[in-house]
Amino acid sequence: MDKNSIIGFVLIFMILMGYNYYTAPTPEEIAELEEKARTEDSLRLEQNRLDSLEALVEKGVIAPPAPKVLTPQEDSLARLAAASVFGEFNNAAIGTESAIDLQNEVFTVTLTNKGGRIKQVKLADYKDITESTDNEEIESDLLLMSDRKNQFNYFLPLASNGRTIKTGDLFFEVAEKSATSVTYRAAAGSGYFEQKYSIAPGSYNIDYDIRFVGLNNILSGEADKIKLEWVDYLSKLEKNVDFEKRYSTVYFKEAEDDVDYCSCTGDDTEEIDERVKWFSHSNQFFNATLIADSKPFTSGTFQTIAEEEESTDLKKIKSEVYLPLEGENFAMRMYVGPNDFTILRAYDMDMEDIIPYGSSVLGTINRWVIRPVFNLLSGFIGSAGIVILVLTFLIKLTLYPLTYKMIRSQAKMGLLKPQIAKIKEKNKDDAQATQVETMKLYREFGVSPLGGCMPMLLQMPVWIALYRFFPAAIDFRQKSFLWAEDLSSYDAAISIPHIPLLGDHLSLFTLLWAATTMLYTWYNSRLVDMSQGNPMMKYIQYIMPITFILFFNTYASGLTAYLFFSALFNVFQTVITKNFLINNDKLQAELDKNKAKPKKKSGFAQRLEQAMKEQQKKAEAAKKKR
Repeated sequence: MDKNSIIGFVLIFMILMGYNYYTAPTPEEIAELEEKARTEDSLRLEQNRLDSLEALVEKGVIAPPAPKVLTPQEDSLARLAAASVFGEFNNAAIGTESAIDLQNEVFTVTLTNKGGRIKQVKLADYKDITESTDNEEIESDLLLMSDRKNQFNYFLPLASNGRTIKTGDLFFEVAEKSATSVTYRAAAGSGYFEQKYSIAPGSYNIDYDIRFVGLNNILSGEADKIKLEWVDYLSKLEKNVDFEKRYSTVYFKEAEDDVDYCSCTGDDTEEIDERVKWFSHSNQFFNATLIADSKPFTSGTFQTIAEEEESTDLKKIKSEVYLPLEGENFAMRMYVGPNDFTILRAYDMDMEDIIPYGSSVLGTINRWVIRPVFNLLSGFIGSAGIVILVLTFLIKLTLYPLTYKMIRSQAKMGLLKPQIAKIKEKNKDDAQATQVETMKLYREFGVSPLGGCMPMLLQMPVWIALYRFFPAAIDFRQKSFLWAEDLSSYDAAISIPHIPLLGDHLSLFTLLWAATTMLYTWYNSRLVDMSQGNPMMKYIQYIMPITFILFFNTYASGLTAYLFFSALFNVFQTVITKNFLINNDKLQAELDKNKAKPKKKSGFAQRLEQAMKEQQKKAEAAKKKR
């Protein structure tokens, strides 16, 4: 190392040391960070304690705590304190929480007077299945919007004291109630803030209207819009939590634009300055969506925050939108239910895009080809697994013309294998000369070495579309087939000690797919000389299926079942086509006829041959120098 290099490294080291010194936190900042960490740890422990107590109350292990009864003096002091903070809403600041259920055939909506919001929604036709420590399945009700940390707040700016209060701190009175609707009101002087919820038979829709009655002088005159903040801790509802995280996020639609969403794989924030028609907090298979009916929200900020791995929650979703203060009423709707394409599409506002079928060509294939065919087959076949088998057969049948071309091209190359062997023997260890003469031979007989690859590449969009289809379609959720208990999750056919990247199980469908793929590769490669070009390709084609076991082992068993069936069909198609549909004598006659034809090189072929010759000359020159 020369003197200048040493001086350069020393300077870089000094700059880094100086940067670290000047950017290091001060002792006061370190103490503040440590105190913040201790506070967050205390809050987390307290939250875990409250969650545990709530779970015990729900299971009936312990009785719910009795509400505290205030003495007249305590009540008077509380009201004085409430008046200073909540202004004209002070009477609504003190109360006791109570719940009301609205129920139809598909769900039960539990409402609470604390904040006048939805406390939870129980879906009638779906279950939450978890595994115990001894791998036993535990079935329970599937609940959405049920986390006790959830918030749904309107921020009301008061003219009297300049404060902004949250409706989540108010106790609403029940103004009207029927079997299908509830109206909550929080009184403020001679006016009130009203929230009304209504449901209809057999529908996941909740009509949701708010009204500001007689609040012109109570709310700040400078406010032309009201902020709504919805914080939703998504629950873990699926067996494969990693996949559930990957397909859970917040979606939103601008009034004049397409549906967009926050990142599914990490923390993300999207700020929208344009009008927003709806936004949705979505799990892998279920969502809760708020729709602006009378007029769009004026703007919105949407955020996803990943929870710690040991957390009982999946993700934290936070949405902030602004409602225009124009008149007394603001009409909305809520959808709380499954990610069902037909139901969501009926809203006629692109809500079906919540289902992560993919975008562009892939999404189009899934939405308008794969999904309709699957639904059609499901109308006749009761087993989702058998439907996958039939779907595989139909896809392979549709793509067979491409497969036939691929097999035919491979058969042509197989017929030329003896001549390629002679070229290899003639040139011995001169790989460049072997390549040049092999390409010349292919051109002479009218064989394209890419003929076996192009049909496979043309099939890739369908394969990738199916890769997105199986974990996104709710039709496979908790549907069993053979040893797979849930086609939307992995099939843990064999339990093993935890191995990094592989997990604590082996998917039998994945293993069968890998074995069948290697069998297909072995059968196919017998007639093709893999020693040309890069000899490592001969081994890579066997290594690839083994490597992909790491990837597909934790994937939806619906897809791995499809892959296995597809590989099995590949074997049958290839054997039948090569032995019964392709006549080698006729194919040889075709090759001989092509050889007799005068050849006209394309520009690409000329450039390719010239490049290979130049490479050969360089290799020969390098040999002479040795």
